[in-house]
Amino acid sequence: MPEKYFKIKRKETRIVRVGNVVIGGNAPISVQSMTATKTEDVAATVAQIKKLEEAGCEIIRLTVPDEKAAQALQEIKKQISIPIVADIHFDYRMALQAIESGADKIRINPGNIGVTDRIKAVLRAAKERSVPIRIGINSGSVEKDLLEKYSYPSAEAMVASALRQVEICQDFGFDDLVISIKSSHVPTMILSNRMLAEQVDFPLHLGVTEAGLKEKGSIKSAIGIGSLLWQGIGDTIRVSLTDDPVEEVKAGFEILKSLELRKFGLDIISCPTCGRIEVDLIGIVKKVEKKLGGVKKNVTVSILGCAVNGPGEAREADIGVACGKHSALIYKNGETVAKIRESEIVEYLVDEVNKWGN
Repeated sequence: MPEKYFKIKRKETRIVRVGNVVIGGNAPISVQSMTATKTEDVAATVAQIKKLEEAGCEIIRLTVPDEKAAQALQEIKKQISIPIVADIHFDYRMALQAIESGADKIRINPGNIGVTDRIKAVLRAAKERSVPIRIGINSGSVEKDLLEKYSYPSAEAMVASALRQVEICQDFGFDDLVISIKSSHVPTMILSNRMLAEQVDFPLHLGVTEAGLKEKGSIKSAIGIGSLLWQGIGDTIRVSLTDDPVEEVKAGFEILKSLELRKFGLDIISCPTCGRIEVDLIGIVKKVEKKLGGVKKNVTVSILGCAVNGPGEAREADIGVACGKHSALIYKNGETVAKIRESEIVEYLVDEVNKWGN
């Protein structure tokens, strides 16, 4: 549906700056991923981040389990263009070293790093360097007392855990925060984020944790993340897949594009096959996607298989194809511009997309 008829009204949240990326406010919803390399292997980590940057990744998270990884951040940062989030668990010294090495954001739960002096040291260092903190609550890491109170890692338990971490930070005068509540159980993830959004105005990072392999994980993530985005909740997202991190970025942008929250690269619309189709529609679409996979232009292409819905829907795209019997009508900006043979469709579309905007 054209954008003029519908637009999601996003919940207004605070602005948090992560390097050169703004999260919250009216900023575009950013897409994140996480490296799968050993952080101390600078060459391998940079190579993977470069691929993620090319795919459109806007913020990258790196695990920092030890001193070697923390020190590597400084060299990695010199070679990439997107902000780095240092993923810290329990050891406050790694947080301090990551901040010293130039991390743009820290993912840590202050309540897990020990005594008051340690918490104060991390929050002071982050505040001095204007480094925001992402509070990350997963269903598998809810505190024991909250599990006892709520019996299991329910939405209520996770929200209580998140609010506890926020309170710790605010008690020390620190509120440059992003919050994420993630679960592999999609209904729990949706409910907990809805509950949290009603109680805080901090930007929310959305994701279904441990979503699984690409096919299943993308569906679970689209439902969980997409449901919340539809309600105006969420400021940055990560699709967590058991796959190449590049696939996470692709899936993330597809979710945003489907809700018209971002325009990013080529958007191909194609119809399901049926008995009316008289061209090799599946083959045509696959070939077009393969040949135009690296296109960064914001252009919508419709490839429709028959004369029932084809002409009307093709007119709505930037470039549209309405197929007939081994032939096709071509539309540009709603106007019929050509009639070509089936064998010409792929190369015609590739040429038109490459010329688009020139």
